[in-house]
Amino acid sequence: MVAGQRARKGELMAGNSQRRGAVRKSGSKKGAVVGSGGKRRRGLEGRGATPPAEMRTKHPAAKRAKAQAKAAAQGRPTGRAGAAGRAVGRKSEDGPELVLGRNPVVECLRAGVPATALYVAVGTENDERLTESVQTAANAGISILEVPRTDLDRMSSNGMHQGLALQVPPYRYAHPDDLVDRVRGTSEPALLVALDNISDPRNLGAVIRSVAAFGGQGVLIPQRRSASVTAVAWRTSAGAAARLPVARATNLTRTLKDWANQGMQIVGLDMGGDTTLDEFDGTAPTVIVVGSEGKGLSRLVRENCDSILSIPMAGPVESLNASVAAGVVLAEIARQRRA
Repeated sequence: MVAGQRARKGELMAGNSQRRGAVRKSGSKKGAVVGSGGKRRRGLEGRGATPPAEMRTKHPAAKRAKAQAKAAAQGRPTGRAGAAGRAVGRKSEDGPELVLGRNPVVECLRAGVPATALYVAVGTENDERLTESVQTAANAGISILEVPRTDLDRMSSNGMHQGLALQVPPYRYAHPDDLVDRVRGTSEPALLVALDNISDPRNLGAVIRSVAAFGGQGVLIPQRRSASVTAVAWRTSAGAAARLPVARATNLTRTLKDWANQGMQIVGLDMGGDTTLDEFDGTAPTVIVVGSEGKGLSRLVRENCDSILSIPMAGPVESLNASVAAGVVLAEIARQRRA
């Protein structure tokens, strides 16, 4: 009798009753769950090779690479170049950069940009650009790494990588004296281009391409307040940055003065010039100084130019893009020297 009462009493205990709120739910901590949901099986599977430091989200190198990609998208100096520009005398090198997107990546590979790694996201849909990128990278001996898509998402500022990214090493700048030595090693008179207040890496890349196309020996940029040879400049130069030296000057005005003392004529480009391109003689050793379209030449640089050259316009256009103006002048100088 007592046992029966205990049994009936047990049926009314919490957990045994059918009342709402008294039944233990399946899957709770107290109720056993059948199977592990595949967690044990996945736990035994390998996770693959350890990704490089730039692909680990919490690694300092990954944070630097993300900041560099964001700065490159905005056309600002990347890596530690900005810090080196603000702190005079600090010796530091730019870090590696990522070229994102299928078209930019395949263009860089076609141009022969000295890349170090090609990242392909797992599960990326194949097309002609992806196939060409992988084949070109393999033929060039560039490492091809397959990584999770989330890693590329973290590395890019806007996630617009299309499953493909190319790592470009930091550019090695020449010394201004190296450009002079390069001039002396040729039978042609000097033809150098110096950039003043040029902040767009696309303009820098286009100028490098024009200088290489028209027989110039090098390009000079200031160490501060200037575009640097980023992945964007590499792509715009169409590979010319690999063949033409780009030098950095701690003080652009002082370097121009030194070149003038070595017998080169320093010619600045500006709308209000004292001579036009039609009257200019470019057969002598020449340094073309190009300013930005908005600011033009800085005061000190302008004062140290032997002459200010302007391009005559046939239409109502007031000015040309900096890289376009440089290309026009370089083409005219090359024509005069051929004649």
